[in-house]
Amino acid sequence: MYGFEAMTFNIHGGYLEAIVRGHRSGLLTAADYNNLCQCETLDDIKMHLTATEYGPYLQNEPSPLHTTTIVEKCTLKLVDEYKHMLCQATEPLSTFLEYITYGHMIDNVVLIVTGTLHERDVQELLEKCHPLGMFDSIATLAVAQNMRELYRLVLVDTPLAPYFSECITSEDLDDMNIEIMRNTLYKAYLEDFYQFCQKLGGATAEIMSDLLAFEADRRAVNITINSIGTELTRDDRKKLYSSFGLLYPYGHEELAVCDDIDQVRGVMEKYPPYQPIFSKLSYGESQMLDKAFYEEEVKRLCLSFEQQFHYGVFFAYMRLKEQEIRNLMWISECVAQNQKSRVHDSVVFIF
Repeated sequence: MYGFEAMTFNIHGGYLEAIVRGHRSGLLTAADYNNLCQCETLDDIKMHLTATEYGPYLQNEPSPLHTTTIVEKCTLKLVDEYKHMLCQATEPLSTFLEYITYGHMIDNVVLIVTGTLHERDVQELLEKCHPLGMFDSIATLAVAQNMRELYRLVLVDTPLAPYFSECITSEDLDDMNIEIMRNTLYKAYLEDFYQFCQKLGGATAEIMSDLLAFEADRRAVNITINSIGTELTRDDRKKLYSSFGLLYPYGHEELAVCDDIDQVRGVMEKYPPYQPIFSKLSYGESQMLDKAFYEEEVKRLCLSFEQQFHYGVFFAYMRLKEQEIRNLMWISECVAQNQKSRVHDSVVFIF
């Protein structure tokens, strides 16, 4: 029913769409970032952030501040906003909002399993987990020795259970297997989220298809670059690519056989939307690729606010907020380590 959302959308979604657009107006602007980049100490950063929407979360923090405290408090604000929206949401928006957190759940599972493999303390690992990806039995992940146990003991009762069907092997967990597990889970998650958005139809399907296709293509490029020079075969690499996106299927065929970054670049430059990203990089360089992808993603996320009566704004806001927290973390780390000359290297301006 594309084009008819205006008739019925506001019955259930109008209040929350207004809320999320209000939250979006509180995102830090380029002027805020320029001021933050001038700060000499973390207390200066706190003082500036106190004048923004982060004020109530940071104002009572004592000196000396640490970068982790700033990031923690900013993340807490995002979690509070998310929980408020989730409490107010009705179907199918509540399911849509839950889908947004599954990526964090996957990251948390991988973090705990990797940390346990390297004999880190479980409590310390739990503190590092993203609060949006927590679930009841997460602490028991530490007892699993292989994928089958991981599924049977812990994940069978979580929303991630359906995504594990492709991962279940009896192989012991090592760094390589864990990374393959992460990418297989993400592939299943993105495909499931994509199908869910298609069922919703209308503007939500159109906008989310574009955003998720970009995410799938970015992951395909990252998987290719990260697996160059490893024991991962071309067929294994291809199995980790999502079955949708601009690169699907012909771009995936070409990426699967790439042996260096310049070959990846050659494949990506055939696709007009990705040409500007790779034109910013000099040959053989992949360090700045992440920032170029983040900048393109932010541009697309901001555009989703230009259209009304769709759920894409909720996804876009959460992603923009996460980017803002990454920016604040980078600026805080540069100030704390007295590396102010590098402060602009990884900051992605949102507005």
